[in-house]
Amino acid sequence: MELRQLQYFVTVVDAGSFSRGAAVLHLAQPSLSRQIALLEDDLGQRLLVRTGRGVTPTEAGDALLVHARAMLDISRRARDELGEMDESPGGRIVVGMPPRVALGLSTPLIQKFRERFPRAVITVLEGLSVALRESLIAGKLDLALLFDPAASPQLAFQPLMREKLLLVAPPKSKLPPRVGLAALANYPMVLPSAPNAIRHLLDSVLGSRGIQLKVLAEVGAVRTAVALVQTGVGCTVLPESALGASGDELLPRAPIGPPSIWNALVLATPKARPGTRLTRGTAQLLQELDFRQR
Repeated sequence: MELRQLQYFVTVVDAGSFSRGAAVLHLAQPSLSRQIALLEDDLGQRLLVRTGRGVTPTEAGDALLVHARAMLDISRRARDELGEMDESPGGRIVVGMPPRVALGLSTPLIQKFRERFPRAVITVLEGLSVALRESLIAGKLDLALLFDPAASPQLAFQPLMREKLLLVAPPKSKLPPRVGLAALANYPMVLPSAPNAIRHLLDSVLGSRGIQLKVLAEVGAVRTAVALVQTGVGCTVLPESALGASGDELLPRAPIGPPSIWNALVLATPKARPGTRLTRGTAQLLQELDFRQR
């Protein structure tokens, strides 16, 4: 069993098929299939099952996947730590961000990263906070910015920013100075669909008080919800930082509460993987960014 074969195996599982895995690895598919077959022969277990839609791991494959990810992570950290002997470490770091955060922060982060770590490579992956949290636990990310993540014994959280949620209405709407929680039920709503972090927070706070919103439509992205509000379809609930695009200034908004509903952006790091110089430096860069100017 070689690390190279484990890397091939993990890549095929993540890609969901031999053909996509071969494309990621820049290998011929027959060569990749042969390496997986050699790995199965060596272990005496069938690891993958071909289906009409690709491949899925067997029970033995799922068990190996956990160990393979850990072994590959240890190997990568060993290389990174040796690279830290240089004044400017090399290596690669993968950072996860929600889309609306990545839209404003990817450019300044990458610019600062290139200045501080010219020999290293940074990858920014976008996704919903729930999916990013799971990817961080699974070892697919080194760091992640998350909105209101569920607690986990495997992750450490560093608070970066808190914002109050606002009721945002179509242009020319008349809103009171503040909107009480119970009064939110009177407004037709366009909301991000679960598992969006804002939606989960809103449902949790209102559900515990027996308040049911009048939801007209659910959408997959915050910007889509804002676009629908701009056309007059309904209202939405968002933090101020989500209203940064041209035309958003025309949308009436009002604070919610009392009590106010706060959402939080945190920097999440895995507890089980000691930070290298590169991960510590990138975490510091993230903490130095201005999260309110997005």
